Amino acid sequence: MTTISYPPKPSPGDRVAVVSPGAGLPGLFPLPYELGLERLRKEYGLEPVEYPATRKMGSTPQERADDIHAAFADPGIKAVIASIGGDDQITVLPLLDRELIRANPKPFLGMSDNTNLLMFLRNTGIVGYHGVSVMCELGRPGAMHPQTAESLRAALFTSGEYELRPAERWNDINRDWADPTTFDAEPETRPGGGWTWVNADQVVEGRTWGGCLEIVGWLLMADREIARDLSEYDGGVLLLETSEEMPSANEVFWTLRNMGERGLLQRFSALLMGRAKTWSFEHPNGPEEAARYAAEQREAVLRAMRMYAPNTPIVFDVDLGHTDPQLVIPYGGIVRVDGPARRITVTY
Repeated sequence: MTTISYPPKPSPGDRVAVVSPGAGLPGLFPLPYELGLERLRKEYGLEPVEYPATRKMGSTPQERADDIHAAFADPGIKAVIASIGGDDQITVLPLLDRELIRANPKPFLGMSDNTNLLMFLRNTGIVGYHGVSVMCELGRPGAMHPQTAESLRAALFTSGEYELRPAERWNDINRDWADPTTFDAEPETRPGGGWTWVNADQVVEGRTWGGCLEIVGWLLMADREIARDLSEYDGGVLLLETSEEMPSANEVFWTLRNMGERGLLQRFSALLMGRAKTWSFEHPNGPEEAARYAAEQREAVLRAMRMYAPNTPIVFDVDLGHTDPQLVIPYGGIVRVDGPARRITVTY
């Protein structure tokens, strides 16, 4: 079994690396990126340090790996934060120096395509943090969502237990980052509706694994960063969420079914399923279409879990994915899921 530990935390005034292990979108959309950097400085007291490939679209996997190595190797850098996700970070993984990173453990924050690096860090023995990127959450128009801001502050600067709360209001409709008027006001939100619990008769605690479902599927196909001995995941808490690519209910079911056939779904003591993102620029769903998409995804998840892990506690609509707010979840860290009390507590 891999021994996993929490890396030292930064303090206000420290320098933190900002890298683009996936896509160099800060170069295309500077407005949310610069806003995110400003909030790191003003609201968190941290000094962001940008690396050569951070704003470079089309950077090579080696260039991105070099930035990651430089950020972890620099003793003056106290944390590493992704600018945003992408779609080819899997090509960076073979180029990473595991021993260099293991010798210089630091908190890493990111999600979506950064599931790749989070899984790599977990296998290296380092707890990462699933959630919050510079462009999306720190660069949110108007102001950061209070729940995102509070969760990020706790994850960055504190250690110990932190109780997650369902979002009272949320959003998943984006506006054009190239339009300066986008940043004049906060996004419109709608009522949250709370979490939905299944098999909520248990209290379980375990180390997290998973991430963006599409990326987990790719890693399984490439057989990369997946433990050879699946007992590595016994008793863990599975995190899953879907991206703005909005995979169909069938695609979600097929991925989970293959995880079940591989013997993965049965290993976990609980599943936290992120609130489905139901809108994208390519699929600007109205309220009825969005509700239908979310309901079909939920039924796909339930169908797979009934087949392979029928007694596993499941919590739906946890704000850990591509929707707003976004709660930071320790990746490889401890999460307690208390069904009878309807509480989720993470350890930062």
